[in-house]
Formats: sequence, C-alpha cells, structure tokens
Amino acid sequence: MSVHCLIIEDEADTAHFVCNGLKEAGYTVMWCRKSVEALDIATSEQWDIIILDRMLPGNVDGLSIVKTLRELGKTTPVLILSALASLDERVRGLRGGGDDYLTKPFAFSELLARVEALTRRSKLSEDVGELRVADLKLDLRMRRVERAGMPIPLQPREFRLLEYLVRHQNQIVTRTMLLESVWDYHFDPQTNVIDVQISRLRSKIDKGFSPPLLHTVRGAGYMVSVHD
Repeated sequence: MSVHCLIIEDEADTAHFVCNGLKEAGYTVMWCRKSVEALDIATSEQWDIIILDRMLPGNVDGLSIVKTLRELGKTTPVLILSALASLDERVRGLRGGGDDYLTKPFAFSELLARVEALTRRSKLSEDVGELRVADLKLDLRMRRVERAGMPIPLQPREFRLLEYLVRHQNQIVTRTMLLESVWDYHFDPQTNVIDVQISRLRSKIDKGFSPPLLHTVRGAGYMVSVHD
C-alpha cells in the first residue's frame, strides 16, 4: 500500500527535489506551496506523513499549521524542514508538535530515512491496539490514556513519550534512547527537554494515583514499572 505524503513548501526547487525523490521511492505525493490552502488540505484529508516548511510566507506559518493539527486531535507524523538550525529553534519546533526536525540544506537520503522512521513508528502504533501497565491503559488507535478509569489528557509528544516507556516497561530507558526514538533527533544529551517532558508526564499519570509508575533511575535514565 502506498504511503500518502503531503509536502508543504513554498520553495519550488526544494519541493521538486523532495517530491521527485519520494515518488521514485514509491510514495504518493501532493505538494502545496500556499499555507492557507495547505492548512485546509492537511486538516481535511488523511495523510500518512506531512513534510512541512517551518517558514512559510503569509500569516500562517509552519508551526501554526502543526498547532492546528494537534488541537484537532490529528496525530499525523510531521517532519519540519527549516533553515533555522539553532538548538532553540529545533526544540521550539518539536515542542510545537513536530515529530522530527531536519535543517536545510539536507541530503535526500537522510530525509527519506527520517520519513521511513516516522511512518514505521506510526504503523507500529496501529498494529497494537492497546498497551497496559497496572491500571494505566493506552488506546493507541484513539490516542487516549486513562488510569483507574479516569481519562488523562496528553499532548501528542507526551503520548509518544509514554507509549515508548510503556512498550519498554520494567526496562531502563536512557535519555539518549528517548531523544533518538521519540524525537528521532540526536540532541545534545545534556539538553533539559527530556527532564521537562518527564516531569510533566509524571504529574499527569502519577499524581493522585498509587502506586507510582514513572521512575527516575538515578544516573541511568527512566523506567515505567509497578515497583520502584
């Protein structure tokens, strides 16, 4: 079955480069260069992955499109392309709802590898309908979480982080593993993005419940387990 990819990019040369490469790799591709039109297509049609330019002309930029998608409950993987290469900009893009961030210029082989990783991870979530640990339940199809029967609202990034931890329950998961597998990006391991997300996630799934499930393994990483 063909993978349907929406490319939102105002630079024609970049768009043609990506479109032609993906078509040769067997993808079904649609290109939009106008942000308002792209927003409508991205939210009204079903896509396996969206490749999105961070800086689009007009009032609707790339991050605005991602934000709207996530607010509508759309979990479509989004790969952000951008000439903004600083760590702060990459973190902003990922915290804004992007699943990966690739800086320009880039090699097509790297873009294709990232697209394959994002679509593969999305497919794995579809193959398994539900994950459980103790009284915590993740509905992977509806992207919903509940504990002791109570719904727990999570942001898309928080959901993917929790999903990864639960898939590896009773195993130590390192910061590097999380950065590479949840963000698909090799950050400096010293960045505090993991600490911030873990803290937020722990307050949502453990506060007010017993036993605690999300544990910090000092000097090693994190673990989801019923026991300390």
